[in-house]
Amino acid sequence: MTGAVLSLKENMEALKEELSSEEKFFESAIRTERFVKRYQKPLMAAVAASLLAVGGAIGYQSYTTAKIESSNAALNLLLANPADTKAEQTLKNDNPKLYDLWKLSRGIAQNDVTILEGLKNSQAFGVADIASYESAAIKGDTKALENYTKQQGALYKDLALLETAVGEINKGNTKAANEKIALIGENSPLYQVAQSLSHYGVK
Repeated sequence: MTGAVLSLKENMEALKEELSSEEKFFESAIRTERFVKRYQKPLMAAVAASLLAVGGAIGYQSYTTAKIESSNAALNLLLANPADTKAEQTLKNDNPKLYDLWKLSRGIAQNDVTILEGLKNSQAFGVADIASYESAAIKGDTKALENYTKQQGALYKDLALLETAVGEINKGNTKAANEKIALIGENSPLYQVAQSLSHYGVK
């Protein structure tokens, strides 16, 4: 009898423990459900925002790729036929910086100061710098070339210094010419040319 009671007691304890475990499980489930119901909208909004962000990134990437392909095609058409106004407008709309580079090449090829002057505020790397130099050089504007040599990081600074030096030589101002030449450093690819000009051109 005692054994039966003990066995029953053990079974009851096991049952209580099992019920307790199930109770904890259901309690946990209820808490989770309440949490989800309470924060369902914010959670859905967060998921939606994430999907939009990913979708937007993919969409932007596709958009950018399409623009690049379109502008490259337009550039190829313009290289074959610079008078293609439709291709020019496409390139201008789809890739303004590439358009400015193309316009720069046209301005230099045609010695067109009007085109070059119109590029002095370009955001494309190097375009405004080169346009400023080419415009001044084509016009033979020594003052503009002088100002160009004083610009920070001017790409054609040494070339502009040589040109202004030649201009000073033509005016008979050898001192000023030597001062320009002296500004061209030994690391410059134009250093030897400058030294030759100093030796033979400046007396």
